[in-house]
Amino acid sequence: MKILQLHSDFLEYQPTRKEIQSAEETEKKSVRLEDIVVLLTCVEKGDTENTARRAVEEVTKSLKNLGSNRIIIYPYAHLSTNLAPPREALNIMKKMESNARTAGLEVYRAPFGWTKAFNIKVKGHPLAEQSKVITETEDVTGKAAETGKAEEGKKKEEGEEKGVTSQALKAEEKLVSHWFIFQTDGQLTPVEKYRFTSSDTGLQKFKNYEISKVRASPQIPPHVTLMKRLNIADYEPGSDSGNMRYYPKGRLIKSLLEQYVTQRVREYGGVEVETPIMYDFEHPALASYLNRFPARQYVVKSEDKELFLRFSACFGQFLMAKDLQISYRQLPFRIYELTRYSFRREKSGEVSGLRRLRAFTMPDCHAICRNLDQAKEEALKRFNLSLSVLEGVGLSKDDFEYALRFTKQFYNENKEFLESLVQQFGRPALAEMWDERFFYFVFKWEFNFVDNLDKASALSTDQIDVENAERYGITYIDEDDTRRYPIILHNSPSGAIERCIYALLEKAHRVQTKGGTPTLPLWLSPAQVRLLPLNPTFEEHAEKLADELEKAGIRVDVDDRDETVSKRIRTAETEWIPYIAVIGEKEVSSGVLQIRDRESGGMRNLTSQELLEEIKRKTEGKPYLPLPLPRSIKKRPQFPG
Repeated sequence: MKILQLHSDFLEYQPTRKEIQSAEETEKKSVRLEDIVVLLTCVEKGDTENTARRAVEEVTKSLKNLGSNRIIIYPYAHLSTNLAPPREALNIMKKMESNARTAGLEVYRAPFGWTKAFNIKVKGHPLAEQSKVITETEDVTGKAAETGKAEEGKKKEEGEEKGVTSQALKAEEKLVSHWFIFQTDGQLTPVEKYRFTSSDTGLQKFKNYEISKVRASPQIPPHVTLMKRLNIADYEPGSDSGNMRYYPKGRLIKSLLEQYVTQRVREYGGVEVETPIMYDFEHPALASYLNRFPARQYVVKSEDKELFLRFSACFGQFLMAKDLQISYRQLPFRIYELTRYSFRREKSGEVSGLRRLRAFTMPDCHAICRNLDQAKEEALKRFNLSLSVLEGVGLSKDDFEYALRFTKQFYNENKEFLESLVQQFGRPALAEMWDERFFYFVFKWEFNFVDNLDKASALSTDQIDVENAERYGITYIDEDDTRRYPIILHNSPSGAIERCIYALLEKAHRVQTKGGTPTLPLWLSPAQVRLLPLNPTFEEHAEKLADELEKAGIRVDVDDRDETVSKRIRTAETEWIPYIAVIGEKEVSSGVLQIRDRESGGMRNLTSQELLEEIKRKTEGKPYLPLPLPRSIKKRPQFPG
């Protein structure tokens, strides 16, 4: 059983339609409950009445800390793909309800088997959001729950069998963190003493998210609706959760982002390689590193071997670097791979659209450095590279928050370096300090996007790794002919490509909620120009104009459907087409197009050459790919969305 527990100011819900034949009978009326602890509850295969009893016991314990005794059991199947049959699930929830009443709680239960519209306002304190996993023999709870074990050696839905969950992940849940706000003047202020202002709203939300460590979301993120409606991506029901399908428009956006980040890393000096996606559990260096990184792995069996799917390019790049002959004169040496794909078997309740996936595309650039001084110098270059890459993607510094994570010793010995990073960012940052080092790195930083549900996701990141050179046997020859272990930096200048799309869509939704017009960056728009022939007489001219623009490297399509002009304009606007032009007698005779400009929100008169030059200027330095679908709109199949 999985439960997402939310201490809420209110929950308001209304059943809208039956999802299953055996749904409970109920009225379609709105229900509002104030000051309530909401238990988003998912009953899984193997759960019994004993599971229900243990769940109520665990919830009752946590309610004492919240000072509340009011709960609502809210059926929420989205936390797992291993669902119990509906009749069994309903019986177990009824048993929970009965047990909770016996325990003296004020209990409500939302109807089972219904689609429900709901609003919820979660309180802002650190214990307001808690995830719980309840099994027959062990329950694991807290602000960041580990998956419990039902039987020794039994393979669970979360892939938690022996050898799959790293020791680092288990330790991360127990790791004691000290949280600070790192100010631009170098002052380190404990978060509880820092006075957040209106300009720190994003930082405050990020702080709340990080300290609570609750990754699951009770609502559908806005970008999920947008990625479907814009025919970018969707869930793949025939695959494992967190493995997406990308439609032609989404594949184009993703491919352009991949090309752009790779282009920028090459300009920085990255040497591109390609390495395998699966590795041997029994390899001593790999197994050791696996347990130093907080992640869950997929397992693949091949003949007499157990293999794991990589979560980054580290494994292959480090094995390659081990075989290189490197001189100190060649350092720093930068090695790069765009991993399509990396795999992490995230908890099913935390998998969410493009924000948190199990299979993702990660640009991964390691720098092999002579010593810590060179590593810090290189880290500053990569910090600026990452800022520049995100800006090129379409995200400004105002769109994300900065986090630094370090050991107490690293902080004491490198204060000026850390201060310089915060100063370059130009705003206060969230700092996490550990008393001792457990991971392979002594320091890492991240740019984190905070979305419309106040969930944060890391984009760019870099780490200073002091372990893996020795673990893998990576060495260089120093100027005194001594063989030494280098320091290794782990950088993704953009973060996962999918998260860039997520952030752009969430940003567009935020713009829309503030009364603006949502857009994608021009260079990423699947169609940059749409031509609308007034009637079939002008289709030939529209095609010639489209040929002219296409030859210049502009994506242009033609809406030649037998629909009214107003309807075709509305269609183009719902697809976020940047430039829309109707082609009629006036445009043919004058050579001037009346353009609907999405960015400015107005009408403009431009010749085709002026339009061409404007688009080329705005997309300068960005990669180009041709239109991903037939130019003629009426020749396109209709995709879901």
